[in-house]
Amino acid sequence: MKIVAATGPRAAGPTGTGGAGMIDAQIVVIAKEPVAGRAKTRLTPPYSPAQAAQLAASALEDTLRAVAQVPVRHRVLALDGLPGSWLPPGFVVISQRHGGLDERIAGAMADAHRLHPVPVMLIGMDTPQVTPELLTSSMETLAEHDAVYGPAADGGFWLYGRRVPDPATMLGVPMSRPDTGTVLLHRLRRECRSVGLAPELVDVDTAADAALVAAEAPWSRFAAMLEAMALPATAGAER
Repeated sequence: MKIVAATGPRAAGPTGTGGAGMIDAQIVVIAKEPVAGRAKTRLTPPYSPAQAAQLAASALEDTLRAVAQVPVRHRVLALDGLPGSWLPPGFVVISQRHGGLDERIAGAMADAHRLHPVPVMLIGMDTPQVTPELLTSSMETLAEHDAVYGPAADGGFWLYGRRVPDPATMLGVPMSRPDTGTVLLHRLRRECRSVGLAPELVDVDTAADAALVAAEAPWSRFAAMLEAMALPATAGAER
C-alpha cells in the first residue's frame, strides 16, 4: 500500500472513543482521477470525453463533501491517479492496488483496515446524490450488523461495509453485470451472522442515469454541471 497524501486534520480527537457523537469507524471512497478518456466513458456519447470528466469530477466532489460531513473518525480516499482541487480536507489518500475492480475494492478495504483497525464502509464516486444523513444511517446500521450492503438500481451495489473486512468475500465477484449485487449479497448472507441493508440508489453510468440523479439531487454540483452542459432534453433518453 502506498499513501499518496494526507490532507487536513483528523475528524476528531485521539484514537479511541473520541469526541461526543463520533463514530469509531471509517468511510473509504474508491475513485478514479477524473481525467478525460478515463472517467465516465459510458457517458460518451452524448457527452464529450472532456465533459464526461467534468461530470465525474463533480460527482466525486459531491461524494467527498458528503463523506466529510459524516461524524466518523477516519475518511480515506482509495485513488487511481492523483488528487486534485476537488479533494476537501480531512482525507487520507491511498493508492489503489492493481487488478480488476473486485481486487481493487478488496485491496482498498484491507489497506484501510490495516491503517485504521476499525469497521470499514466503502462507496464509489457514482452516487453524487448521497447525503451525510444517509451515510451516517448506513454506518449506524453497520454498528448493529456484521455487514451493510447498499443495492444499486442497475443490479450492482453502491455501498459495502464490514466490521472486519474479508478480502475473499469480494474477490471473484463478477463486476458490471446485472447479477453483481446478487452475488455479493449471497456471499455476505452466507458468511455473516447478520447483514443490514441501505436504500437502493441509482449510480451514474449513462446519460439517462445522469439525468435521473440530477433530478433527485438538484442541489448538487453534479446537477449544476449537467445543467451547464445543456444537452437537448431527449439526449441520453435511451439507456
